[in-house]
Amino acid sequence: MTRPLGPRPRTRTRIRADHLVLTALVGGGVLSLSLAVLSAPTPLMLTLALAAHVFGLLAGYFVAVMLVLMSRAPLLEREIGADRLARWHGRLGRVFVATMIVHVVAATATWIALRHDTIIGGALNLMSLPWLWPALAATVLFVAVGALSIRAARRRLSYERWHSIHLLTYVAIALSFGHELAGPNLAGFLPAEVFWSLLYVYAFALVLRYRVLRPLEQTWRHRLRVETVLSEAPGVVSIVFRGHYVDDLHAVPGQFFRWRFLTRRTWLSAHPFSLSAPAQNNRLRITVKDLGSGSRLLHSITPGTLVLAEGPYGAMTSRRRTRPDVLLVAGGVGITPMRALFETLDADSGAITLLYRASTVDDIVFRDELEEIAAHRGVEIVWMIGRSSDPANRFSAERLTELIPNVRTRDVYLCASPALSDAARTALLATGLPRRHLHEEVFSF
Repeated sequence: MTRPLGPRPRTRTRIRADHLVLTALVGGGVLSLSLAVLSAPTPLMLTLALAAHVFGLLAGYFVAVMLVLMSRAPLLEREIGADRLARWHGRLGRVFVATMIVHVVAATATWIALRHDTIIGGALNLMSLPWLWPALAATVLFVAVGALSIRAARRRLSYERWHSIHLLTYVAIALSFGHELAGPNLAGFLPAEVFWSLLYVYAFALVLRYRVLRPLEQTWRHRLRVETVLSEAPGVVSIVFRGHYVDDLHAVPGQFFRWRFLTRRTWLSAHPFSLSAPAQNNRLRITVKDLGSGSRLLHSITPGTLVLAEGPYGAMTSRRRTRPDVLLVAGGVGITPMRALFETLDADSGAITLLYRASTVDDIVFRDELEEIAAHRGVEIVWMIGRSSDPANRFSAERLTELIPNVRTRDVYLCASPALSDAARTALLATGLPRRHLHEEVFSF
């Protein structure tokens, strides 16, 4: 029997984490400007040379911040959420590429102007400076990864291939670091060199600790293996894992792991899948829909396969609950985290309603389980089954208010496909639901 997780008031930790990241970015801007000004000739003049120094330092600082954001440090993952961290990382990545390009153009133009050289001759002479060739290679890699991260380009790549290419950024960071220390703003200024080095050591230490060592530790201690693979609906399977000391993972409903199945065909990729049931009896369960070649391989995974489970991550848990009544909105296989929350959210504190959208009855996942949970706990299911062209299945403020009259005064958890999530989000906010009471995590690449 699963012990219900009661609501907790929203803590201030999440706000402090947001502020911490914002403070780090503002502080980096001030630091970069200060270092550039300290090494600039007097009287201070706004020149291309000063711009090259400022933007170069900013680019180097942004790299360290992006490493921290994607280090999977528990505080950031738990209090901010993996999806928000990924969005911040992506936006900062675009700013970083633009900043780096400005630095390259301004530095090259300044060098050519000082030597009264041609563009080609000046650029070649510039490359004779220490660490410039590795920095050029790093620039090419950064721009290439940035270009392939544009939405139009990402759609043509599988997640596995995009992820492999994205790992080249670590190579680019290593190639560019020597140039950063050899630059005129840091070279010979020991306190600045020490600080800059420690900044990168700290960022890489977080990555090493939480993206490499921690998963290996968990694999060694918990030794999760596939116990069984169960068909749930057309193109949908549940994978049950069994291991040791699973309770020590402290995984709660609404959270996810990044799963790496250690077989010849799947070990290179780690996929984020939410728990579709509470952890019990040293078992964990996820539910996977065939959405491409990567997820399709998991449908034929064999029992006994060793699994590297990195996590738990995610902030879409009962900790987000601040109101007595809760609405869970699920579409298709988005029922996965909602089903676990449906079973465990405290129903004594207020009404719990699950709104489940599916195209056909055959597409419903966990129907028997959901109906059993509803009957046992006295919670409610609202089905929206059928074509989206049917007004009864359309997400609109009017339809949602008709189905759940007090929707605007509830906490709402949402998990569905991107298109359905967009429609549901728009409708929910149109009912007057405050944005802070809409909880979701969007996994995309």
